[in-house]
Amino acid sequence: MHEEQFNNDLKHNHLKVKIGVSGAAETGHCGVDALEKAKELGREIVRQGGIIVTGATTGFPLWSAMGAKEEKGISIGLSPAASEQEHVTAYRLPLDYMDLVVYTGFGYPGRDLLFTRSCDAVLIGCGRIGTIHEFTIAFEDGKPIGILEGEWDMDEEIKLILEKGNRPNDKIVFDPDPKSLIKKVMELVMKDKVEEYKLAAKAAAEGELPAHL
Repeated sequence: MHEEQFNNDLKHNHLKVKIGVSGAAETGHCGVDALEKAKELGREIVRQGGIIVTGATTGFPLWSAMGAKEEKGISIGLSPAASEQEHVTAYRLPLDYMDLVVYTGFGYPGRDLLFTRSCDAVLIGCGRIGTIHEFTIAFEDGKPIGILEGEWDMDEEIKLILEKGNRPNDKIVFDPDPKSLIKKVMELVMKDKVEEYKLAAKAAAEGELPAHL
């Protein structure tokens, strides 16, 4: 299935759903099962036909990329650095579990913008202030957002932000189960896809085209 899924000869290969994973680079406050949850999130992105995008960092996003690669998926990272050398030596960030790293050269704030803009949807795991920054960018851009609930505080903090923000948003879903969360997010993404994609998806559902178009 995976060999077929990543066939670069397909006309609609560029229409694969790009799911960003946002979370803490340091996960000491996240609880004992946070990294395994991150890994399962990455696995499910690939199982449900997506490509994982991260900020090319450590912690929660890195473990999500690990899970995606375990399922033989495609992993893309957007780095705050301007080069591979700066990425590794100045920012001390990994190159592991990524097929492609885009070196933005814009530091963390600029990287966050390009990261969210590169995704069809953003998933929020255990995080810190940088994760909230990426959440607010995705919110303002009208991206579908999935909040993974867990032992950490981030999901409750986002609920408080939404409660106090006085801005309704029907593209945000919460779920403690990675599989269920990504299914909900994928459904939101499909509503925004261009008509050509919807026609291809319909044909795939009817057995006329491969399901990954």
